[in-house]
Amino acid sequence: MESLPNPPVPQKIGADSNGSAANSNRLFDLRSSLSSVKLPVRNGAEVKLRLGKKMGSEARLCPKIEYGDGGYVLEDVPHLTDYLPDLPTYPNPLQDNTAYSVVKQYFVNLDDTVAQKIVVHKNSPRETHFRRAGPRQKVYFESDEVHACIVTCGGLCPGLNTVIREIVCGLSDMYGVTKILGIEGGYRGFYARNTISLTTKSVNDIHKRGGTILGTSRGGHDTIKIVDSIQDRGINQVYIIGGDGTQKGASAIFEEIQRRGLKVAIAGIPKTIDNDIAVIDKSFGFDTAVEEAQRAINAAHVEADSVENGIGVVKLMGRYSGFIAMYATLASRDVDCCLIPESPFYLEGKGGLLEFIEKRLKENGHMVIVVAEGAGQDLLVKSMQSMDHEDASGNKLLLDVGLWLSQKIKDHFSSNKKKMSINLKYIDPTYMIRAVPSNASDNVYCTLLAHSAIHGAMAGYTGFTIGPVNGRHAYIPFCRVTETCKKVVITDRMWARLLSSTNQPSFLSHEHIEDANKEDEPSTESLPNDHDVRISDGSI
Repeated sequence: MESLPNPPVPQKIGADSNGSAANSNRLFDLRSSLSSVKLPVRNGAEVKLRLGKKMGSEARLCPKIEYGDGGYVLEDVPHLTDYLPDLPTYPNPLQDNTAYSVVKQYFVNLDDTVAQKIVVHKNSPRETHFRRAGPRQKVYFESDEVHACIVTCGGLCPGLNTVIREIVCGLSDMYGVTKILGIEGGYRGFYARNTISLTTKSVNDIHKRGGTILGTSRGGHDTIKIVDSIQDRGINQVYIIGGDGTQKGASAIFEEIQRRGLKVAIAGIPKTIDNDIAVIDKSFGFDTAVEEAQRAINAAHVEADSVENGIGVVKLMGRYSGFIAMYATLASRDVDCCLIPESPFYLEGKGGLLEFIEKRLKENGHMVIVVAEGAGQDLLVKSMQSMDHEDASGNKLLLDVGLWLSQKIKDHFSSNKKKMSINLKYIDPTYMIRAVPSNASDNVYCTLLAHSAIHGAMAGYTGFTIGPVNGRHAYIPFCRVTETCKKVVITDRMWARLLSSTNQPSFLSHEHIEDANKEDEPSTESLPNDHDVRISDGSI
């Protein structure tokens, strides 16, 4: 691997006023580099930027870290000038955009950051922040220079077409960009499929459709071939829409782009219907999924309530995190039991699920069970032969917990010892939910994500994922959203609200609760959060 020249020492760069009274304050661009750069003194010692986690045989770049007074920590994202120090800047075209003339301040302050944690003790340090998203006064691309492309990877999710539409319209309407390509069929489309030209006219109505007009696939990530294609086509802005596996691939593309010294901005838009991407408040498509899940739960309730000893079993998405199941249950109020991957349960014996089902049927004459697809997998592999296989994205193929649980319930009540007959209906709406268009809430959210990504790429930021952190959109380093999976905390208030709503037992032993408390024990410097899904106020 060829070595890169040492990045420049960061400096405060003055930005000229755009001439409006609301923007007369001078703005400063604070950028730190990826190599050893002197930073403010902390505890009497000079602190340097942290580099390098090992992933496989390659050293992966960690966030650029900057420390400030009062325990302030900024986890910054890369910038094109980190390895291309002599890039020229240009005035942002937004200052001449009539639509933005009503905005009091066109551009965000370049040293604005967003706190990752907002619930703290009075003596707590300020801790981790991320760079705030939004338009900058100076950009690093001229409008007619930009050659952008968009790719969607992984499974389907409501809102994909909306994100595509808003990237195209945002680039065109806000920045005057005319060359935008759509990469067909996921990552392999860079080198194995055709591209399509995207215009505001061609994407005008696509937000009304489910799926993605570009097509998608799992796997197919060949970094060298992808970057070769980007370089050969003259692409200089890449917008990558996908989950944590896709964002890992985007990180690898960014590193190869940087190694070659190309002026190409890589921006990730995180996508997962399960809402399990770390750091960000929520992922697009989640609101739509919860809303659509209500239809399946309502159908199960009608079926169960219409017959004697009726049981409705609904399986929802949630491979490793049970957010959809939890929020759909809370919204419905017709669910008697919710099972998620984070909360172990058992079937047989005193306090088990089967005993609870018997009790609820005797009390109400019917019941509804919601189960996330990743729940109870440990029980399945004990009673069935495990399928130790993975899909093309590296996700473990799970056994169907809905079918398994339905059969276990039927077997239990059909045994000679039981005199109770049941009527069980099993509903799996997974692919119906994934394929619907996004609802109004997600449409607005997708617009904010797309515009934030555009502003970041135009301002020269690269190697970042965009997302809301405590209601404010921020640029987040790739490694922060891929290093861990966000999960439901079964010792916090939201899960307690669910248990109160369903009146189900926790199915947890004392040991389970102790282990959960140890895993989720808050820092002595901060208070535990409520883990509610926060909705962005739209500020970027």
